[in-house]
Order: sequence, then structure tokens, then C-alpha cells
Amino acid sequence: MRALLLFDIDGTLLTGGPAKVAFHRAMLTVYGSAGPIDTHSFGGKTDPQIARELLLADGFTTDAIDAGLPDLFDQYLAELERNLIQLPMVTLPGVAELLNHLVGRDDVGLGLVTGNVQRGAHLKLESAAIPPALFPVGAFGSDHEERNELPGVAIERAAESMGFDRTQGVPVIIGDTPKDVECGRVHGARTVAVATGKVSLDRLRQSQPDALLESLEDLERTMEALIPGG
Repeated sequence: MRALLLFDIDGTLLTGGPAKVAFHRAMLTVYGSAGPIDTHSFGGKTDPQIARELLLADGFTTDAIDAGLPDLFDQYLAELERNLIQLPMVTLPGVAELLNHLVGRDDVGLGLVTGNVQRGAHLKLESAAIPPALFPVGAFGSDHEERNELPGVAIERAAESMGFDRTQGVPVIIGDTPKDVECGRVHGARTVAVATGKVSLDRLRQSQPDALLESLEDLERTMEALIPGG
């Protein structure tokens, strides 16, 4: 396997959808508060991390937060699934063509590294008509609250289930925030930043990814960023 391509979801593959509204409603149902959610940045963070930051800002204790997290995500996923029917996620430009190209290659493995809890990630993909099965491995906010831990989880799963060998292939993290770049760098992965989310091209450039793209629309340029010379 020449490369293990690990994609972020929100702002990288997909945009839109009701996730923030669903999360807000779930927070109010379980905790009676969503903290400063209207001004809080979600970008590049895991779902549990976002909940913790919001609630700590509103004075909740760590124990109170931890006690409510299972109920929070049950409520959130129910809200998300229900609301995605009316407001599905939308694939970003170039994504469908890129995925169609990649699934036809036997030297590339596909996976996810996303702050979404796993079921939430799959619901979002399904709403945009992307089968989650396209990504046989992944790491999610439900695996670890710290984003920097997730690439290691995905790489280990790829080694176990896909035979990925780092002596023969390169892990690549593709995302739309500096936190995606950071988590990839921690694990010695190639990092590709794409300015299709809420972070500007200049700000992404400052995070010093190995490759920087305005979008995934140009297939040839995107493939050169993901697999140089490949």
C-alpha cells in the first residue's frame, strides 16, 4: 500500500447540515446549558472536547460533565439523524470525483480521522450519499477526546485490518484546520490542508502543512498533494 489517506469530514469532505443545532438541543436536554455555544469554535476539535469546553466555561465540574456524556451523545445522535432528513450534508467540490478515483486504486487505503463520534460521522456521510464503507478504517471522537491521539488509532487499525506497513507506505492526514495539520505531524504523517472550511488559506499556510490546497476540485493537483509522484 503506497499511502493511507485519512480524511477529516466537516469542512474537508462535507459542508452544511444540522449538527450544531442538534448538538445545542442535546446539550440543553441533558445539562440544561450549552455554555457559550454561539461564539465557541468547533473547528478541529472532537465532539467530547467541545462539550467539555462549553460546560467548563459555564461552571460545570469535570465529574458532572463526565456523568452526562453518554446521555448527551444518545440525544445528539437522535437529533442529528432526525434533522439530517430535512437538511442533509453536502459534498464539497471535487470530493465525489476524488473518491471515485481513489477507490479504483489498489495501492491506496482510505480512512477517516475526525472529531465526530463514529455514529455521527457515518450519519453525516450517509446523508451526502457517501457510503461509510468507502473508509474501512478510522478514528473518531468516540475513540479519544484528544484529536492528536486519533491518527495513531487509525494507523494501528489500518495495520491490523488492511496490512498497512509504514515501512512501505505513508499515512496522510487531510483536513481543513491547523489542528488537522498538528495531529498529523505528531504521528509523522504527511499533512495536506485544504481551505474549504472556515480557516483561511493564509492561516492554514502558517500551520506549515506538507501541501496546501484551495479545494479538492483539481484532481491532478490534489493527487500530487496526497501522493507526490503518484
